[in-house]
Amino acid sequence: MVNKASLGAKGAVFEMDMERGKIFEFARAVLSEDPAHLEGATPIIPPTFLSTTLIWEKRVEGANPWSQVEMSEERGMHAEQEFIFHGPPPRAGDRLFAQARISEIYDKERRDGSMLTFVKMVTEFRDADGALVAEAILTGVERQE
Repeated sequence: MVNKASLGAKGAVFEMDMERGKIFEFARAVLSEDPAHLEGATPIIPPTFLSTTLIWEKRVEGANPWSQVEMSEERGMHAEQEFIFHGPPPRAGDRLFAQARISEIYDKERRDGSMLTFVKMVTEFRDADGALVAEAILTGVERQE
């Protein structure tokens, strides 16, 4: 069962380097043919590249607050992923500073009367000056027992 006390929990800040080779590999893996992702010295990231935070955050203890949600592995699932950019997408050579927080927890009744609990985790990506570059919003859902 979702721990509603986890609302507002924040993870530790972690760094994420935009590396040219990794951008190229990711673009190829998602079948991008966009030259902006594949060519030049500073290609831009594909929008879903920010999902690689799952790799980077493991380098910093406490970076991912999702474990505090305590969502059931049997009844929970990943429902949605959204990426918002507040300007041009990051490029190779950029270093981002990311921090995740549990931003919303709410219940919704299904037609059959059972309940679903939704949890949103927002990861903010900032540049070295602290400006907000992008956000990744993960939504998980757990069905009632």
